[in-house]
Amino acid sequence: MGRLFGTDGVRGVANADLTVELALGLSVAAAHVLAEAGTFEGHRPTAVVGRDPRASGEFLEAAVVAGLASAGVDVLRVGVLPTPAVAYLTGALGADLGVMLSASHNAMPDNGIKFFARGGHKLADELEDRIESVYEEHRTGAPWDRPTGSGVGRVRDYDEGFDKYVAHLIAVLPNRLDGLKVVLDEAHGAAARVSPEAFTRAGAEVVTIGAEPDGLNINDGCGSTHLDLLKAAVVDHRADLGIAHDGDADRCLAVDAAGNEIDGDQILAVLALAMREAGTLRGNTVVATVMSNLGFKLAMEREGVEMVQTAVGDRYVLESMKEHGYALGGEQSGHVIVLDHATTGDGTLTGLMLAARVAATGRSLADLAGVMDRLPQVLINVPDVDKSRVSSSVELTAAVTEAERELGTTGRVLLRPSGTEPLVRVMVEAADIDQARSVAGRLADAVKSALG
Repeated sequence: MGRLFGTDGVRGVANADLTVELALGLSVAAAHVLAEAGTFEGHRPTAVVGRDPRASGEFLEAAVVAGLASAGVDVLRVGVLPTPAVAYLTGALGADLGVMLSASHNAMPDNGIKFFARGGHKLADELEDRIESVYEEHRTGAPWDRPTGSGVGRVRDYDEGFDKYVAHLIAVLPNRLDGLKVVLDEAHGAAARVSPEAFTRAGAEVVTIGAEPDGLNINDGCGSTHLDLLKAAVVDHRADLGIAHDGDADRCLAVDAAGNEIDGDQILAVLALAMREAGTLRGNTVVATVMSNLGFKLAMEREGVEMVQTAVGDRYVLESMKEHGYALGGEQSGHVIVLDHATTGDGTLTGLMLAARVAATGRSLADLAGVMDRLPQVLINVPDVDKSRVSSSVELTAAVTEAERELGTTGRVLLRPSGTEPLVRVMVEAADIDQARSVAGRLADAVKSALG
């Protein structure tokens, strides 16, 4: 697997790359590293452990729980809940560590492990590096220092987590959703119970699709990576809008009443203006990534909202927000962070706040999202290449330079190695879709030639 930790935890094919032994070892290593860092000093440590509905999550959860308890950490097992719920509960319950088992939007055979520090924030890079180092040291034979007797961790189910998280979502909404009809696509994932319950309690009339997880069907032709079912359902049910989550519900995409996609950039634009109006957009600034559509940047400039750009990955958005005290940030993919109410992207919260803006203004989602015009953007994933040489290939640098010369000031090019998969993403924006497709196709060929 190379370096274990990517941009969003450790991921791989469950029972092949991500094994019981790895899950167990990383959990023990995490406990020891946090103990060394002083996180557990003066008290008995506690961890919150949750998962999405993947079948492999059942045995991987058992391995994680066993590893933590064997290292002297008490475990609150919250079961199937979204990633942001685990992050929230880690903070709300005063836990020292949170662990989420999920591969997010990836296909069912994959799974992943994500660690949260005290307060529900993602672990710092240096702590992840240390966990990986300690894991490797002990995997090759160094014995663990193991507690015995009353020093071992205790494990119990925390069934109250569901209601505690839903109550939190409702409490932070600026207004109710009475009068709205909303279709929710839960991707047969971790929010299949949470999201419909939250929207219903908030007053919306709710229609659900993709809300019957069986352990095998997560993200299968539904959710935020497959919007066709949601688009059709919104039109068929004459709903005001539709909301789509991914497998662990840390992201949200939307569909307007006519069945048109509303992406993360548009959602950010709508929420930025709503928060500015409410006086909660600190620094009059929104944080986005280099993948954000140029149309988003132009819209924010026109509306007088500052924009800060980071590397791709919600962890980098969050780092910038925390460093500078900003309240709103996110990605085109639908990871939206409202830092006053969440420590990570929260798809259910984002969907609720978007719907709340529709309800409060009486305007359609299409009208609200019309604050920005998306420039044509083409994204091509080039698999099975050496993504580590993207920045060092002379041949590829020349191809990018030529593409940028052709596009001039009316477009842009971005090549990005995936943080979780063995591929390179080629993104091209242009004023004309045909030009964007042409340039992107040539660059994809260049990536294959230079890095294949």
